[in-house]
Amino acid sequence: MNYYEILQIKSNASSIEIKQAYRKLVKEFHPDSQHKNANHDRIIKLNAAYEVLSDEKNRQIYDQKLRQKLVKSVENRQNNTHHATSYYHHNRKQQKEDESSQFRWLKEVYLPVFNLINKIIYPLDYQIEELSADLFDDRLMLVFTNYLDNCRYQLEKARNILTSQPNPSLYAGIAANLYYGLNHIIDGIEELERFSQTYDEYYLHTGRELFNLAEEISQNASQMAQNRM
Repeated sequence: MNYYEILQIKSNASSIEIKQAYRKLVKEFHPDSQHKNANHDRIIKLNAAYEVLSDEKNRQIYDQKLRQKLVKSVENRQNNTHHATSYYHHNRKQQKEDESSQFRWLKEVYLPVFNLINKIIYPLDYQIEELSADLFDDRLMLVFTNYLDNCRYQLEKARNILTSQPNPSLYAGIAANLYYGLNHIIDGIEELERFSQTYDEYYLHTGRELFNLAEEISQNASQMAQNRM
């Protein structure tokens, strides 16, 4: 509260108006007035305000300080507005960059890896069915081992893509599922290669189960991706 407000007058009040306002308020707030609004602290403030505003030179100095304070207040508000606007635009820009990064990761990492996993997993049943005609047929086994070689090629390609970009925190769960799925595929390929060398169907069964787990994990990643799109 400035001195004009304390005396309840306008900033362009005349010296007579200042004196009248001061006397009126002193009568109201003076401790000896027996008035219900008597207030010693208020009298101290009234005296300080009147002492400055009743003196022309002191009043000019005081008015100049008020103007400077007003200008500074306006500048502060403008600066605050500028900072708020800059903060908003910065955050909006960052948000757009994050959205762009997230979309790019889905397009350039998730989808290619997901498709490669499917290319590895889905042909397995057909390959096993073809091989079951005669496990000891060298030609059929060659086709099967070529499929496994292609699986390793697709697997390496998927791993390279998955590590080519940092995954956005929003999609950390999706990326984790892709990693888990690829790890199961690695183990599955090793079991299927053991089968191709030993003809022990235990390895065939284990490899197939690992591929099934990889497919389930991959589908979980797909569901998570759809929920976030």
